[in-house]
Amino acid sequence: MTTIIGVQYKDHCVIAADNLVTAGDGRKYLDPRMTKISERGAFLIAGSGEVQPCDIAQHIWNPPALTARDKKDIYHFMITKVMPSLRKCLKDNGYNFEEKRDESGFKFLIAVNGQIFDVEDDCSVTMSADGIYGVGSGAEFAMGALDAGAELLKALEIAAKRSVYTAGPFLVKEQFAK
Repeated sequence: MTTIIGVQYKDHCVIAADNLVTAGDGRKYLDPRMTKISERGAFLIAGSGEVQPCDIAQHIWNPPALTARDKKDIYHFMITKVMPSLRKCLKDNGYNFEEKRDESGFKFLIAVNGQIFDVEDDCSVTMSADGIYGVGSGAEFAMGALDAGAELLKALEIAAKRSVYTAGPFLVKEQFAK
């Protein structure tokens, strides 16, 4: 379980995450090497839900390069190049989309060129009109805190207080448009 939140600004974005990993049997893991936000080339990838797809996306996947042409419509780039690449990498590394449909699945916040995208476990891509993003079991608490005026780290602290599946230390990554 997880709390990941993101905020979209005009020329950059910020993604923040907790560090608690909870196994299916309830065991909890807090190791600073198991971060929920990874940098893969020009991408920030923050994953929640099933560990296998998060590990694949954050440590094995090589996202496509963003070209000057792609920068003109990054949403289109995400749908036509990034998601097919991610889906192929997940399948090639043992993730079975059909078997996972009835289980917990996964959700990612993926940032490229300072723009955040919300990615569902069917590899659909959405964007938030208000620039506030959240995935994971504590996301609603953190997003509510952001709406009430809390800063990112304070929002994660509030989520950790309300969700037993959220704990620090917290990681914050910022990405600017280039």
